[in-house]
Amino acid sequence: MRRAIARLAATTRLVLPACALLCACAAPPPATAEKPDPTQQEVRLPALSGWRASLVLEGDAGIWTAGAAKLLPRYGCPEVFALDDRGRLTVLVSDSGKWTPLSVLSDRAWLGAFAHLDLDPRRPGPEMYTGGQAGNLFQAVAHDLGGFDVALIARLPGEEIHTLLGGDLLPARPGLELLAFTGSGAVYDVRPGAEPGAGFHATLLARLEGRVRQAVLLPAEDGSAPWIAAACRTGRFLLLRMREDGFERRDLLEEPMGLGRVALRPACAPGAAVLYVTRDDGVLLRLEERPEGWRREAIYAGAQGLRGVAAGRFAADPALETVAVFGYCGRVQLLAPGPDGRWRAESLFVDRDKGHWLAALEIDGRNATDELIGCGYGQRVFALARPPGYGLEGVPLDPDEGGPASLQPELPGDLPP
Repeated sequence: MRRAIARLAATTRLVLPACALLCACAAPPPATAEKPDPTQQEVRLPALSGWRASLVLEGDAGIWTAGAAKLLPRYGCPEVFALDDRGRLTVLVSDSGKWTPLSVLSDRAWLGAFAHLDLDPRRPGPEMYTGGQAGNLFQAVAHDLGGFDVALIARLPGEEIHTLLGGDLLPARPGLELLAFTGSGAVYDVRPGAEPGAGFHATLLARLEGRVRQAVLLPAEDGSAPWIAAACRTGRFLLLRMREDGFERRDLLEEPMGLGRVALRPACAPGAAVLYVTRDDGVLLRLEERPEGWRREAIYAGAQGLRGVAAGRFAADPALETVAVFGYCGRVQLLAPGPDGRWRAESLFVDRDKGHWLAALEIDGRNATDELIGCGYGQRVFALARPPGYGLEGVPLDPDEGGPASLQPELPGDLPP
């Protein structure tokens, strides 16, 4: 018996599973590097053509609309607002390169339309208005010491609110006006009630053939109702002027592709507007108002899916016409005419996914130009700026930071291959 046990012990081997051997021999996982936090410090992103890019908001859903307005009077710098796919309105406050996000409201579906104006005489100063997929229209008012009052002021059942536009659209009527353009083409006139304690009224004003993706006001003489320039998904580019019973309408263009965005060149005089209009196939149109009528010119043929256009001063020479575009290719590109009059394009930034919105703003006084804010499927808001000293003659720069030629991206690898 003892001999049998000894033979069994001599021929028996302990066999461990392969996964156990791998686990025993594998090195411990590397520590996860902390992601840069724009709430704590300025977070630089890689940029091109001598521009600087920085992170404003790192989100967790697509961000469909972003822009800037003076939303909180207690701060000096304009605030940035962002509307996302989860129905959230976020206001971002700038402080020395950092950005503090403030949650304003949350709806149950995407938000995409935003307006900021003094519509409600019962509230001091201008209010924020936003709406989206659920057809709910909200008013948000900032408190002096922090926080927001939020109210649901209108419901448009079965409608998606795609565009809000406010201003003195009917000078003969007291106060300002707010229009809500919906996905079906219905346009609503939103007014606060006249009687004490009354809410808002959303009255059907007109029906267009389809949705207006973006609209801007053209400059007008004092006391005159302004024209509304509207880029439509149907391919129509409309000029609309509000009346009590609807719109005075002019069909300026009927393109073979859908129109996506529109921007107005700054500092245009009444009767001499310049507009930039994106087409879904990547064409950028320039429309110039002249005494004999509007002149149409195609100035760019880029990648499919242009979804953002912003006009402003982006060059040292203030007389040089410049406009930036953004879209499904993920690239922000700057367009300007060359010495021969031909338009040229250069890439400024590549986001990590498709672009959806682009706007001009002023948030950095260290240069003589405007900045850009962008967002989209990349689930973040970014800002683009010329480097310190750009366009400022005789202004010394920080010798430790270096000038425009020495700027390098601080987060390598963020650009796609």
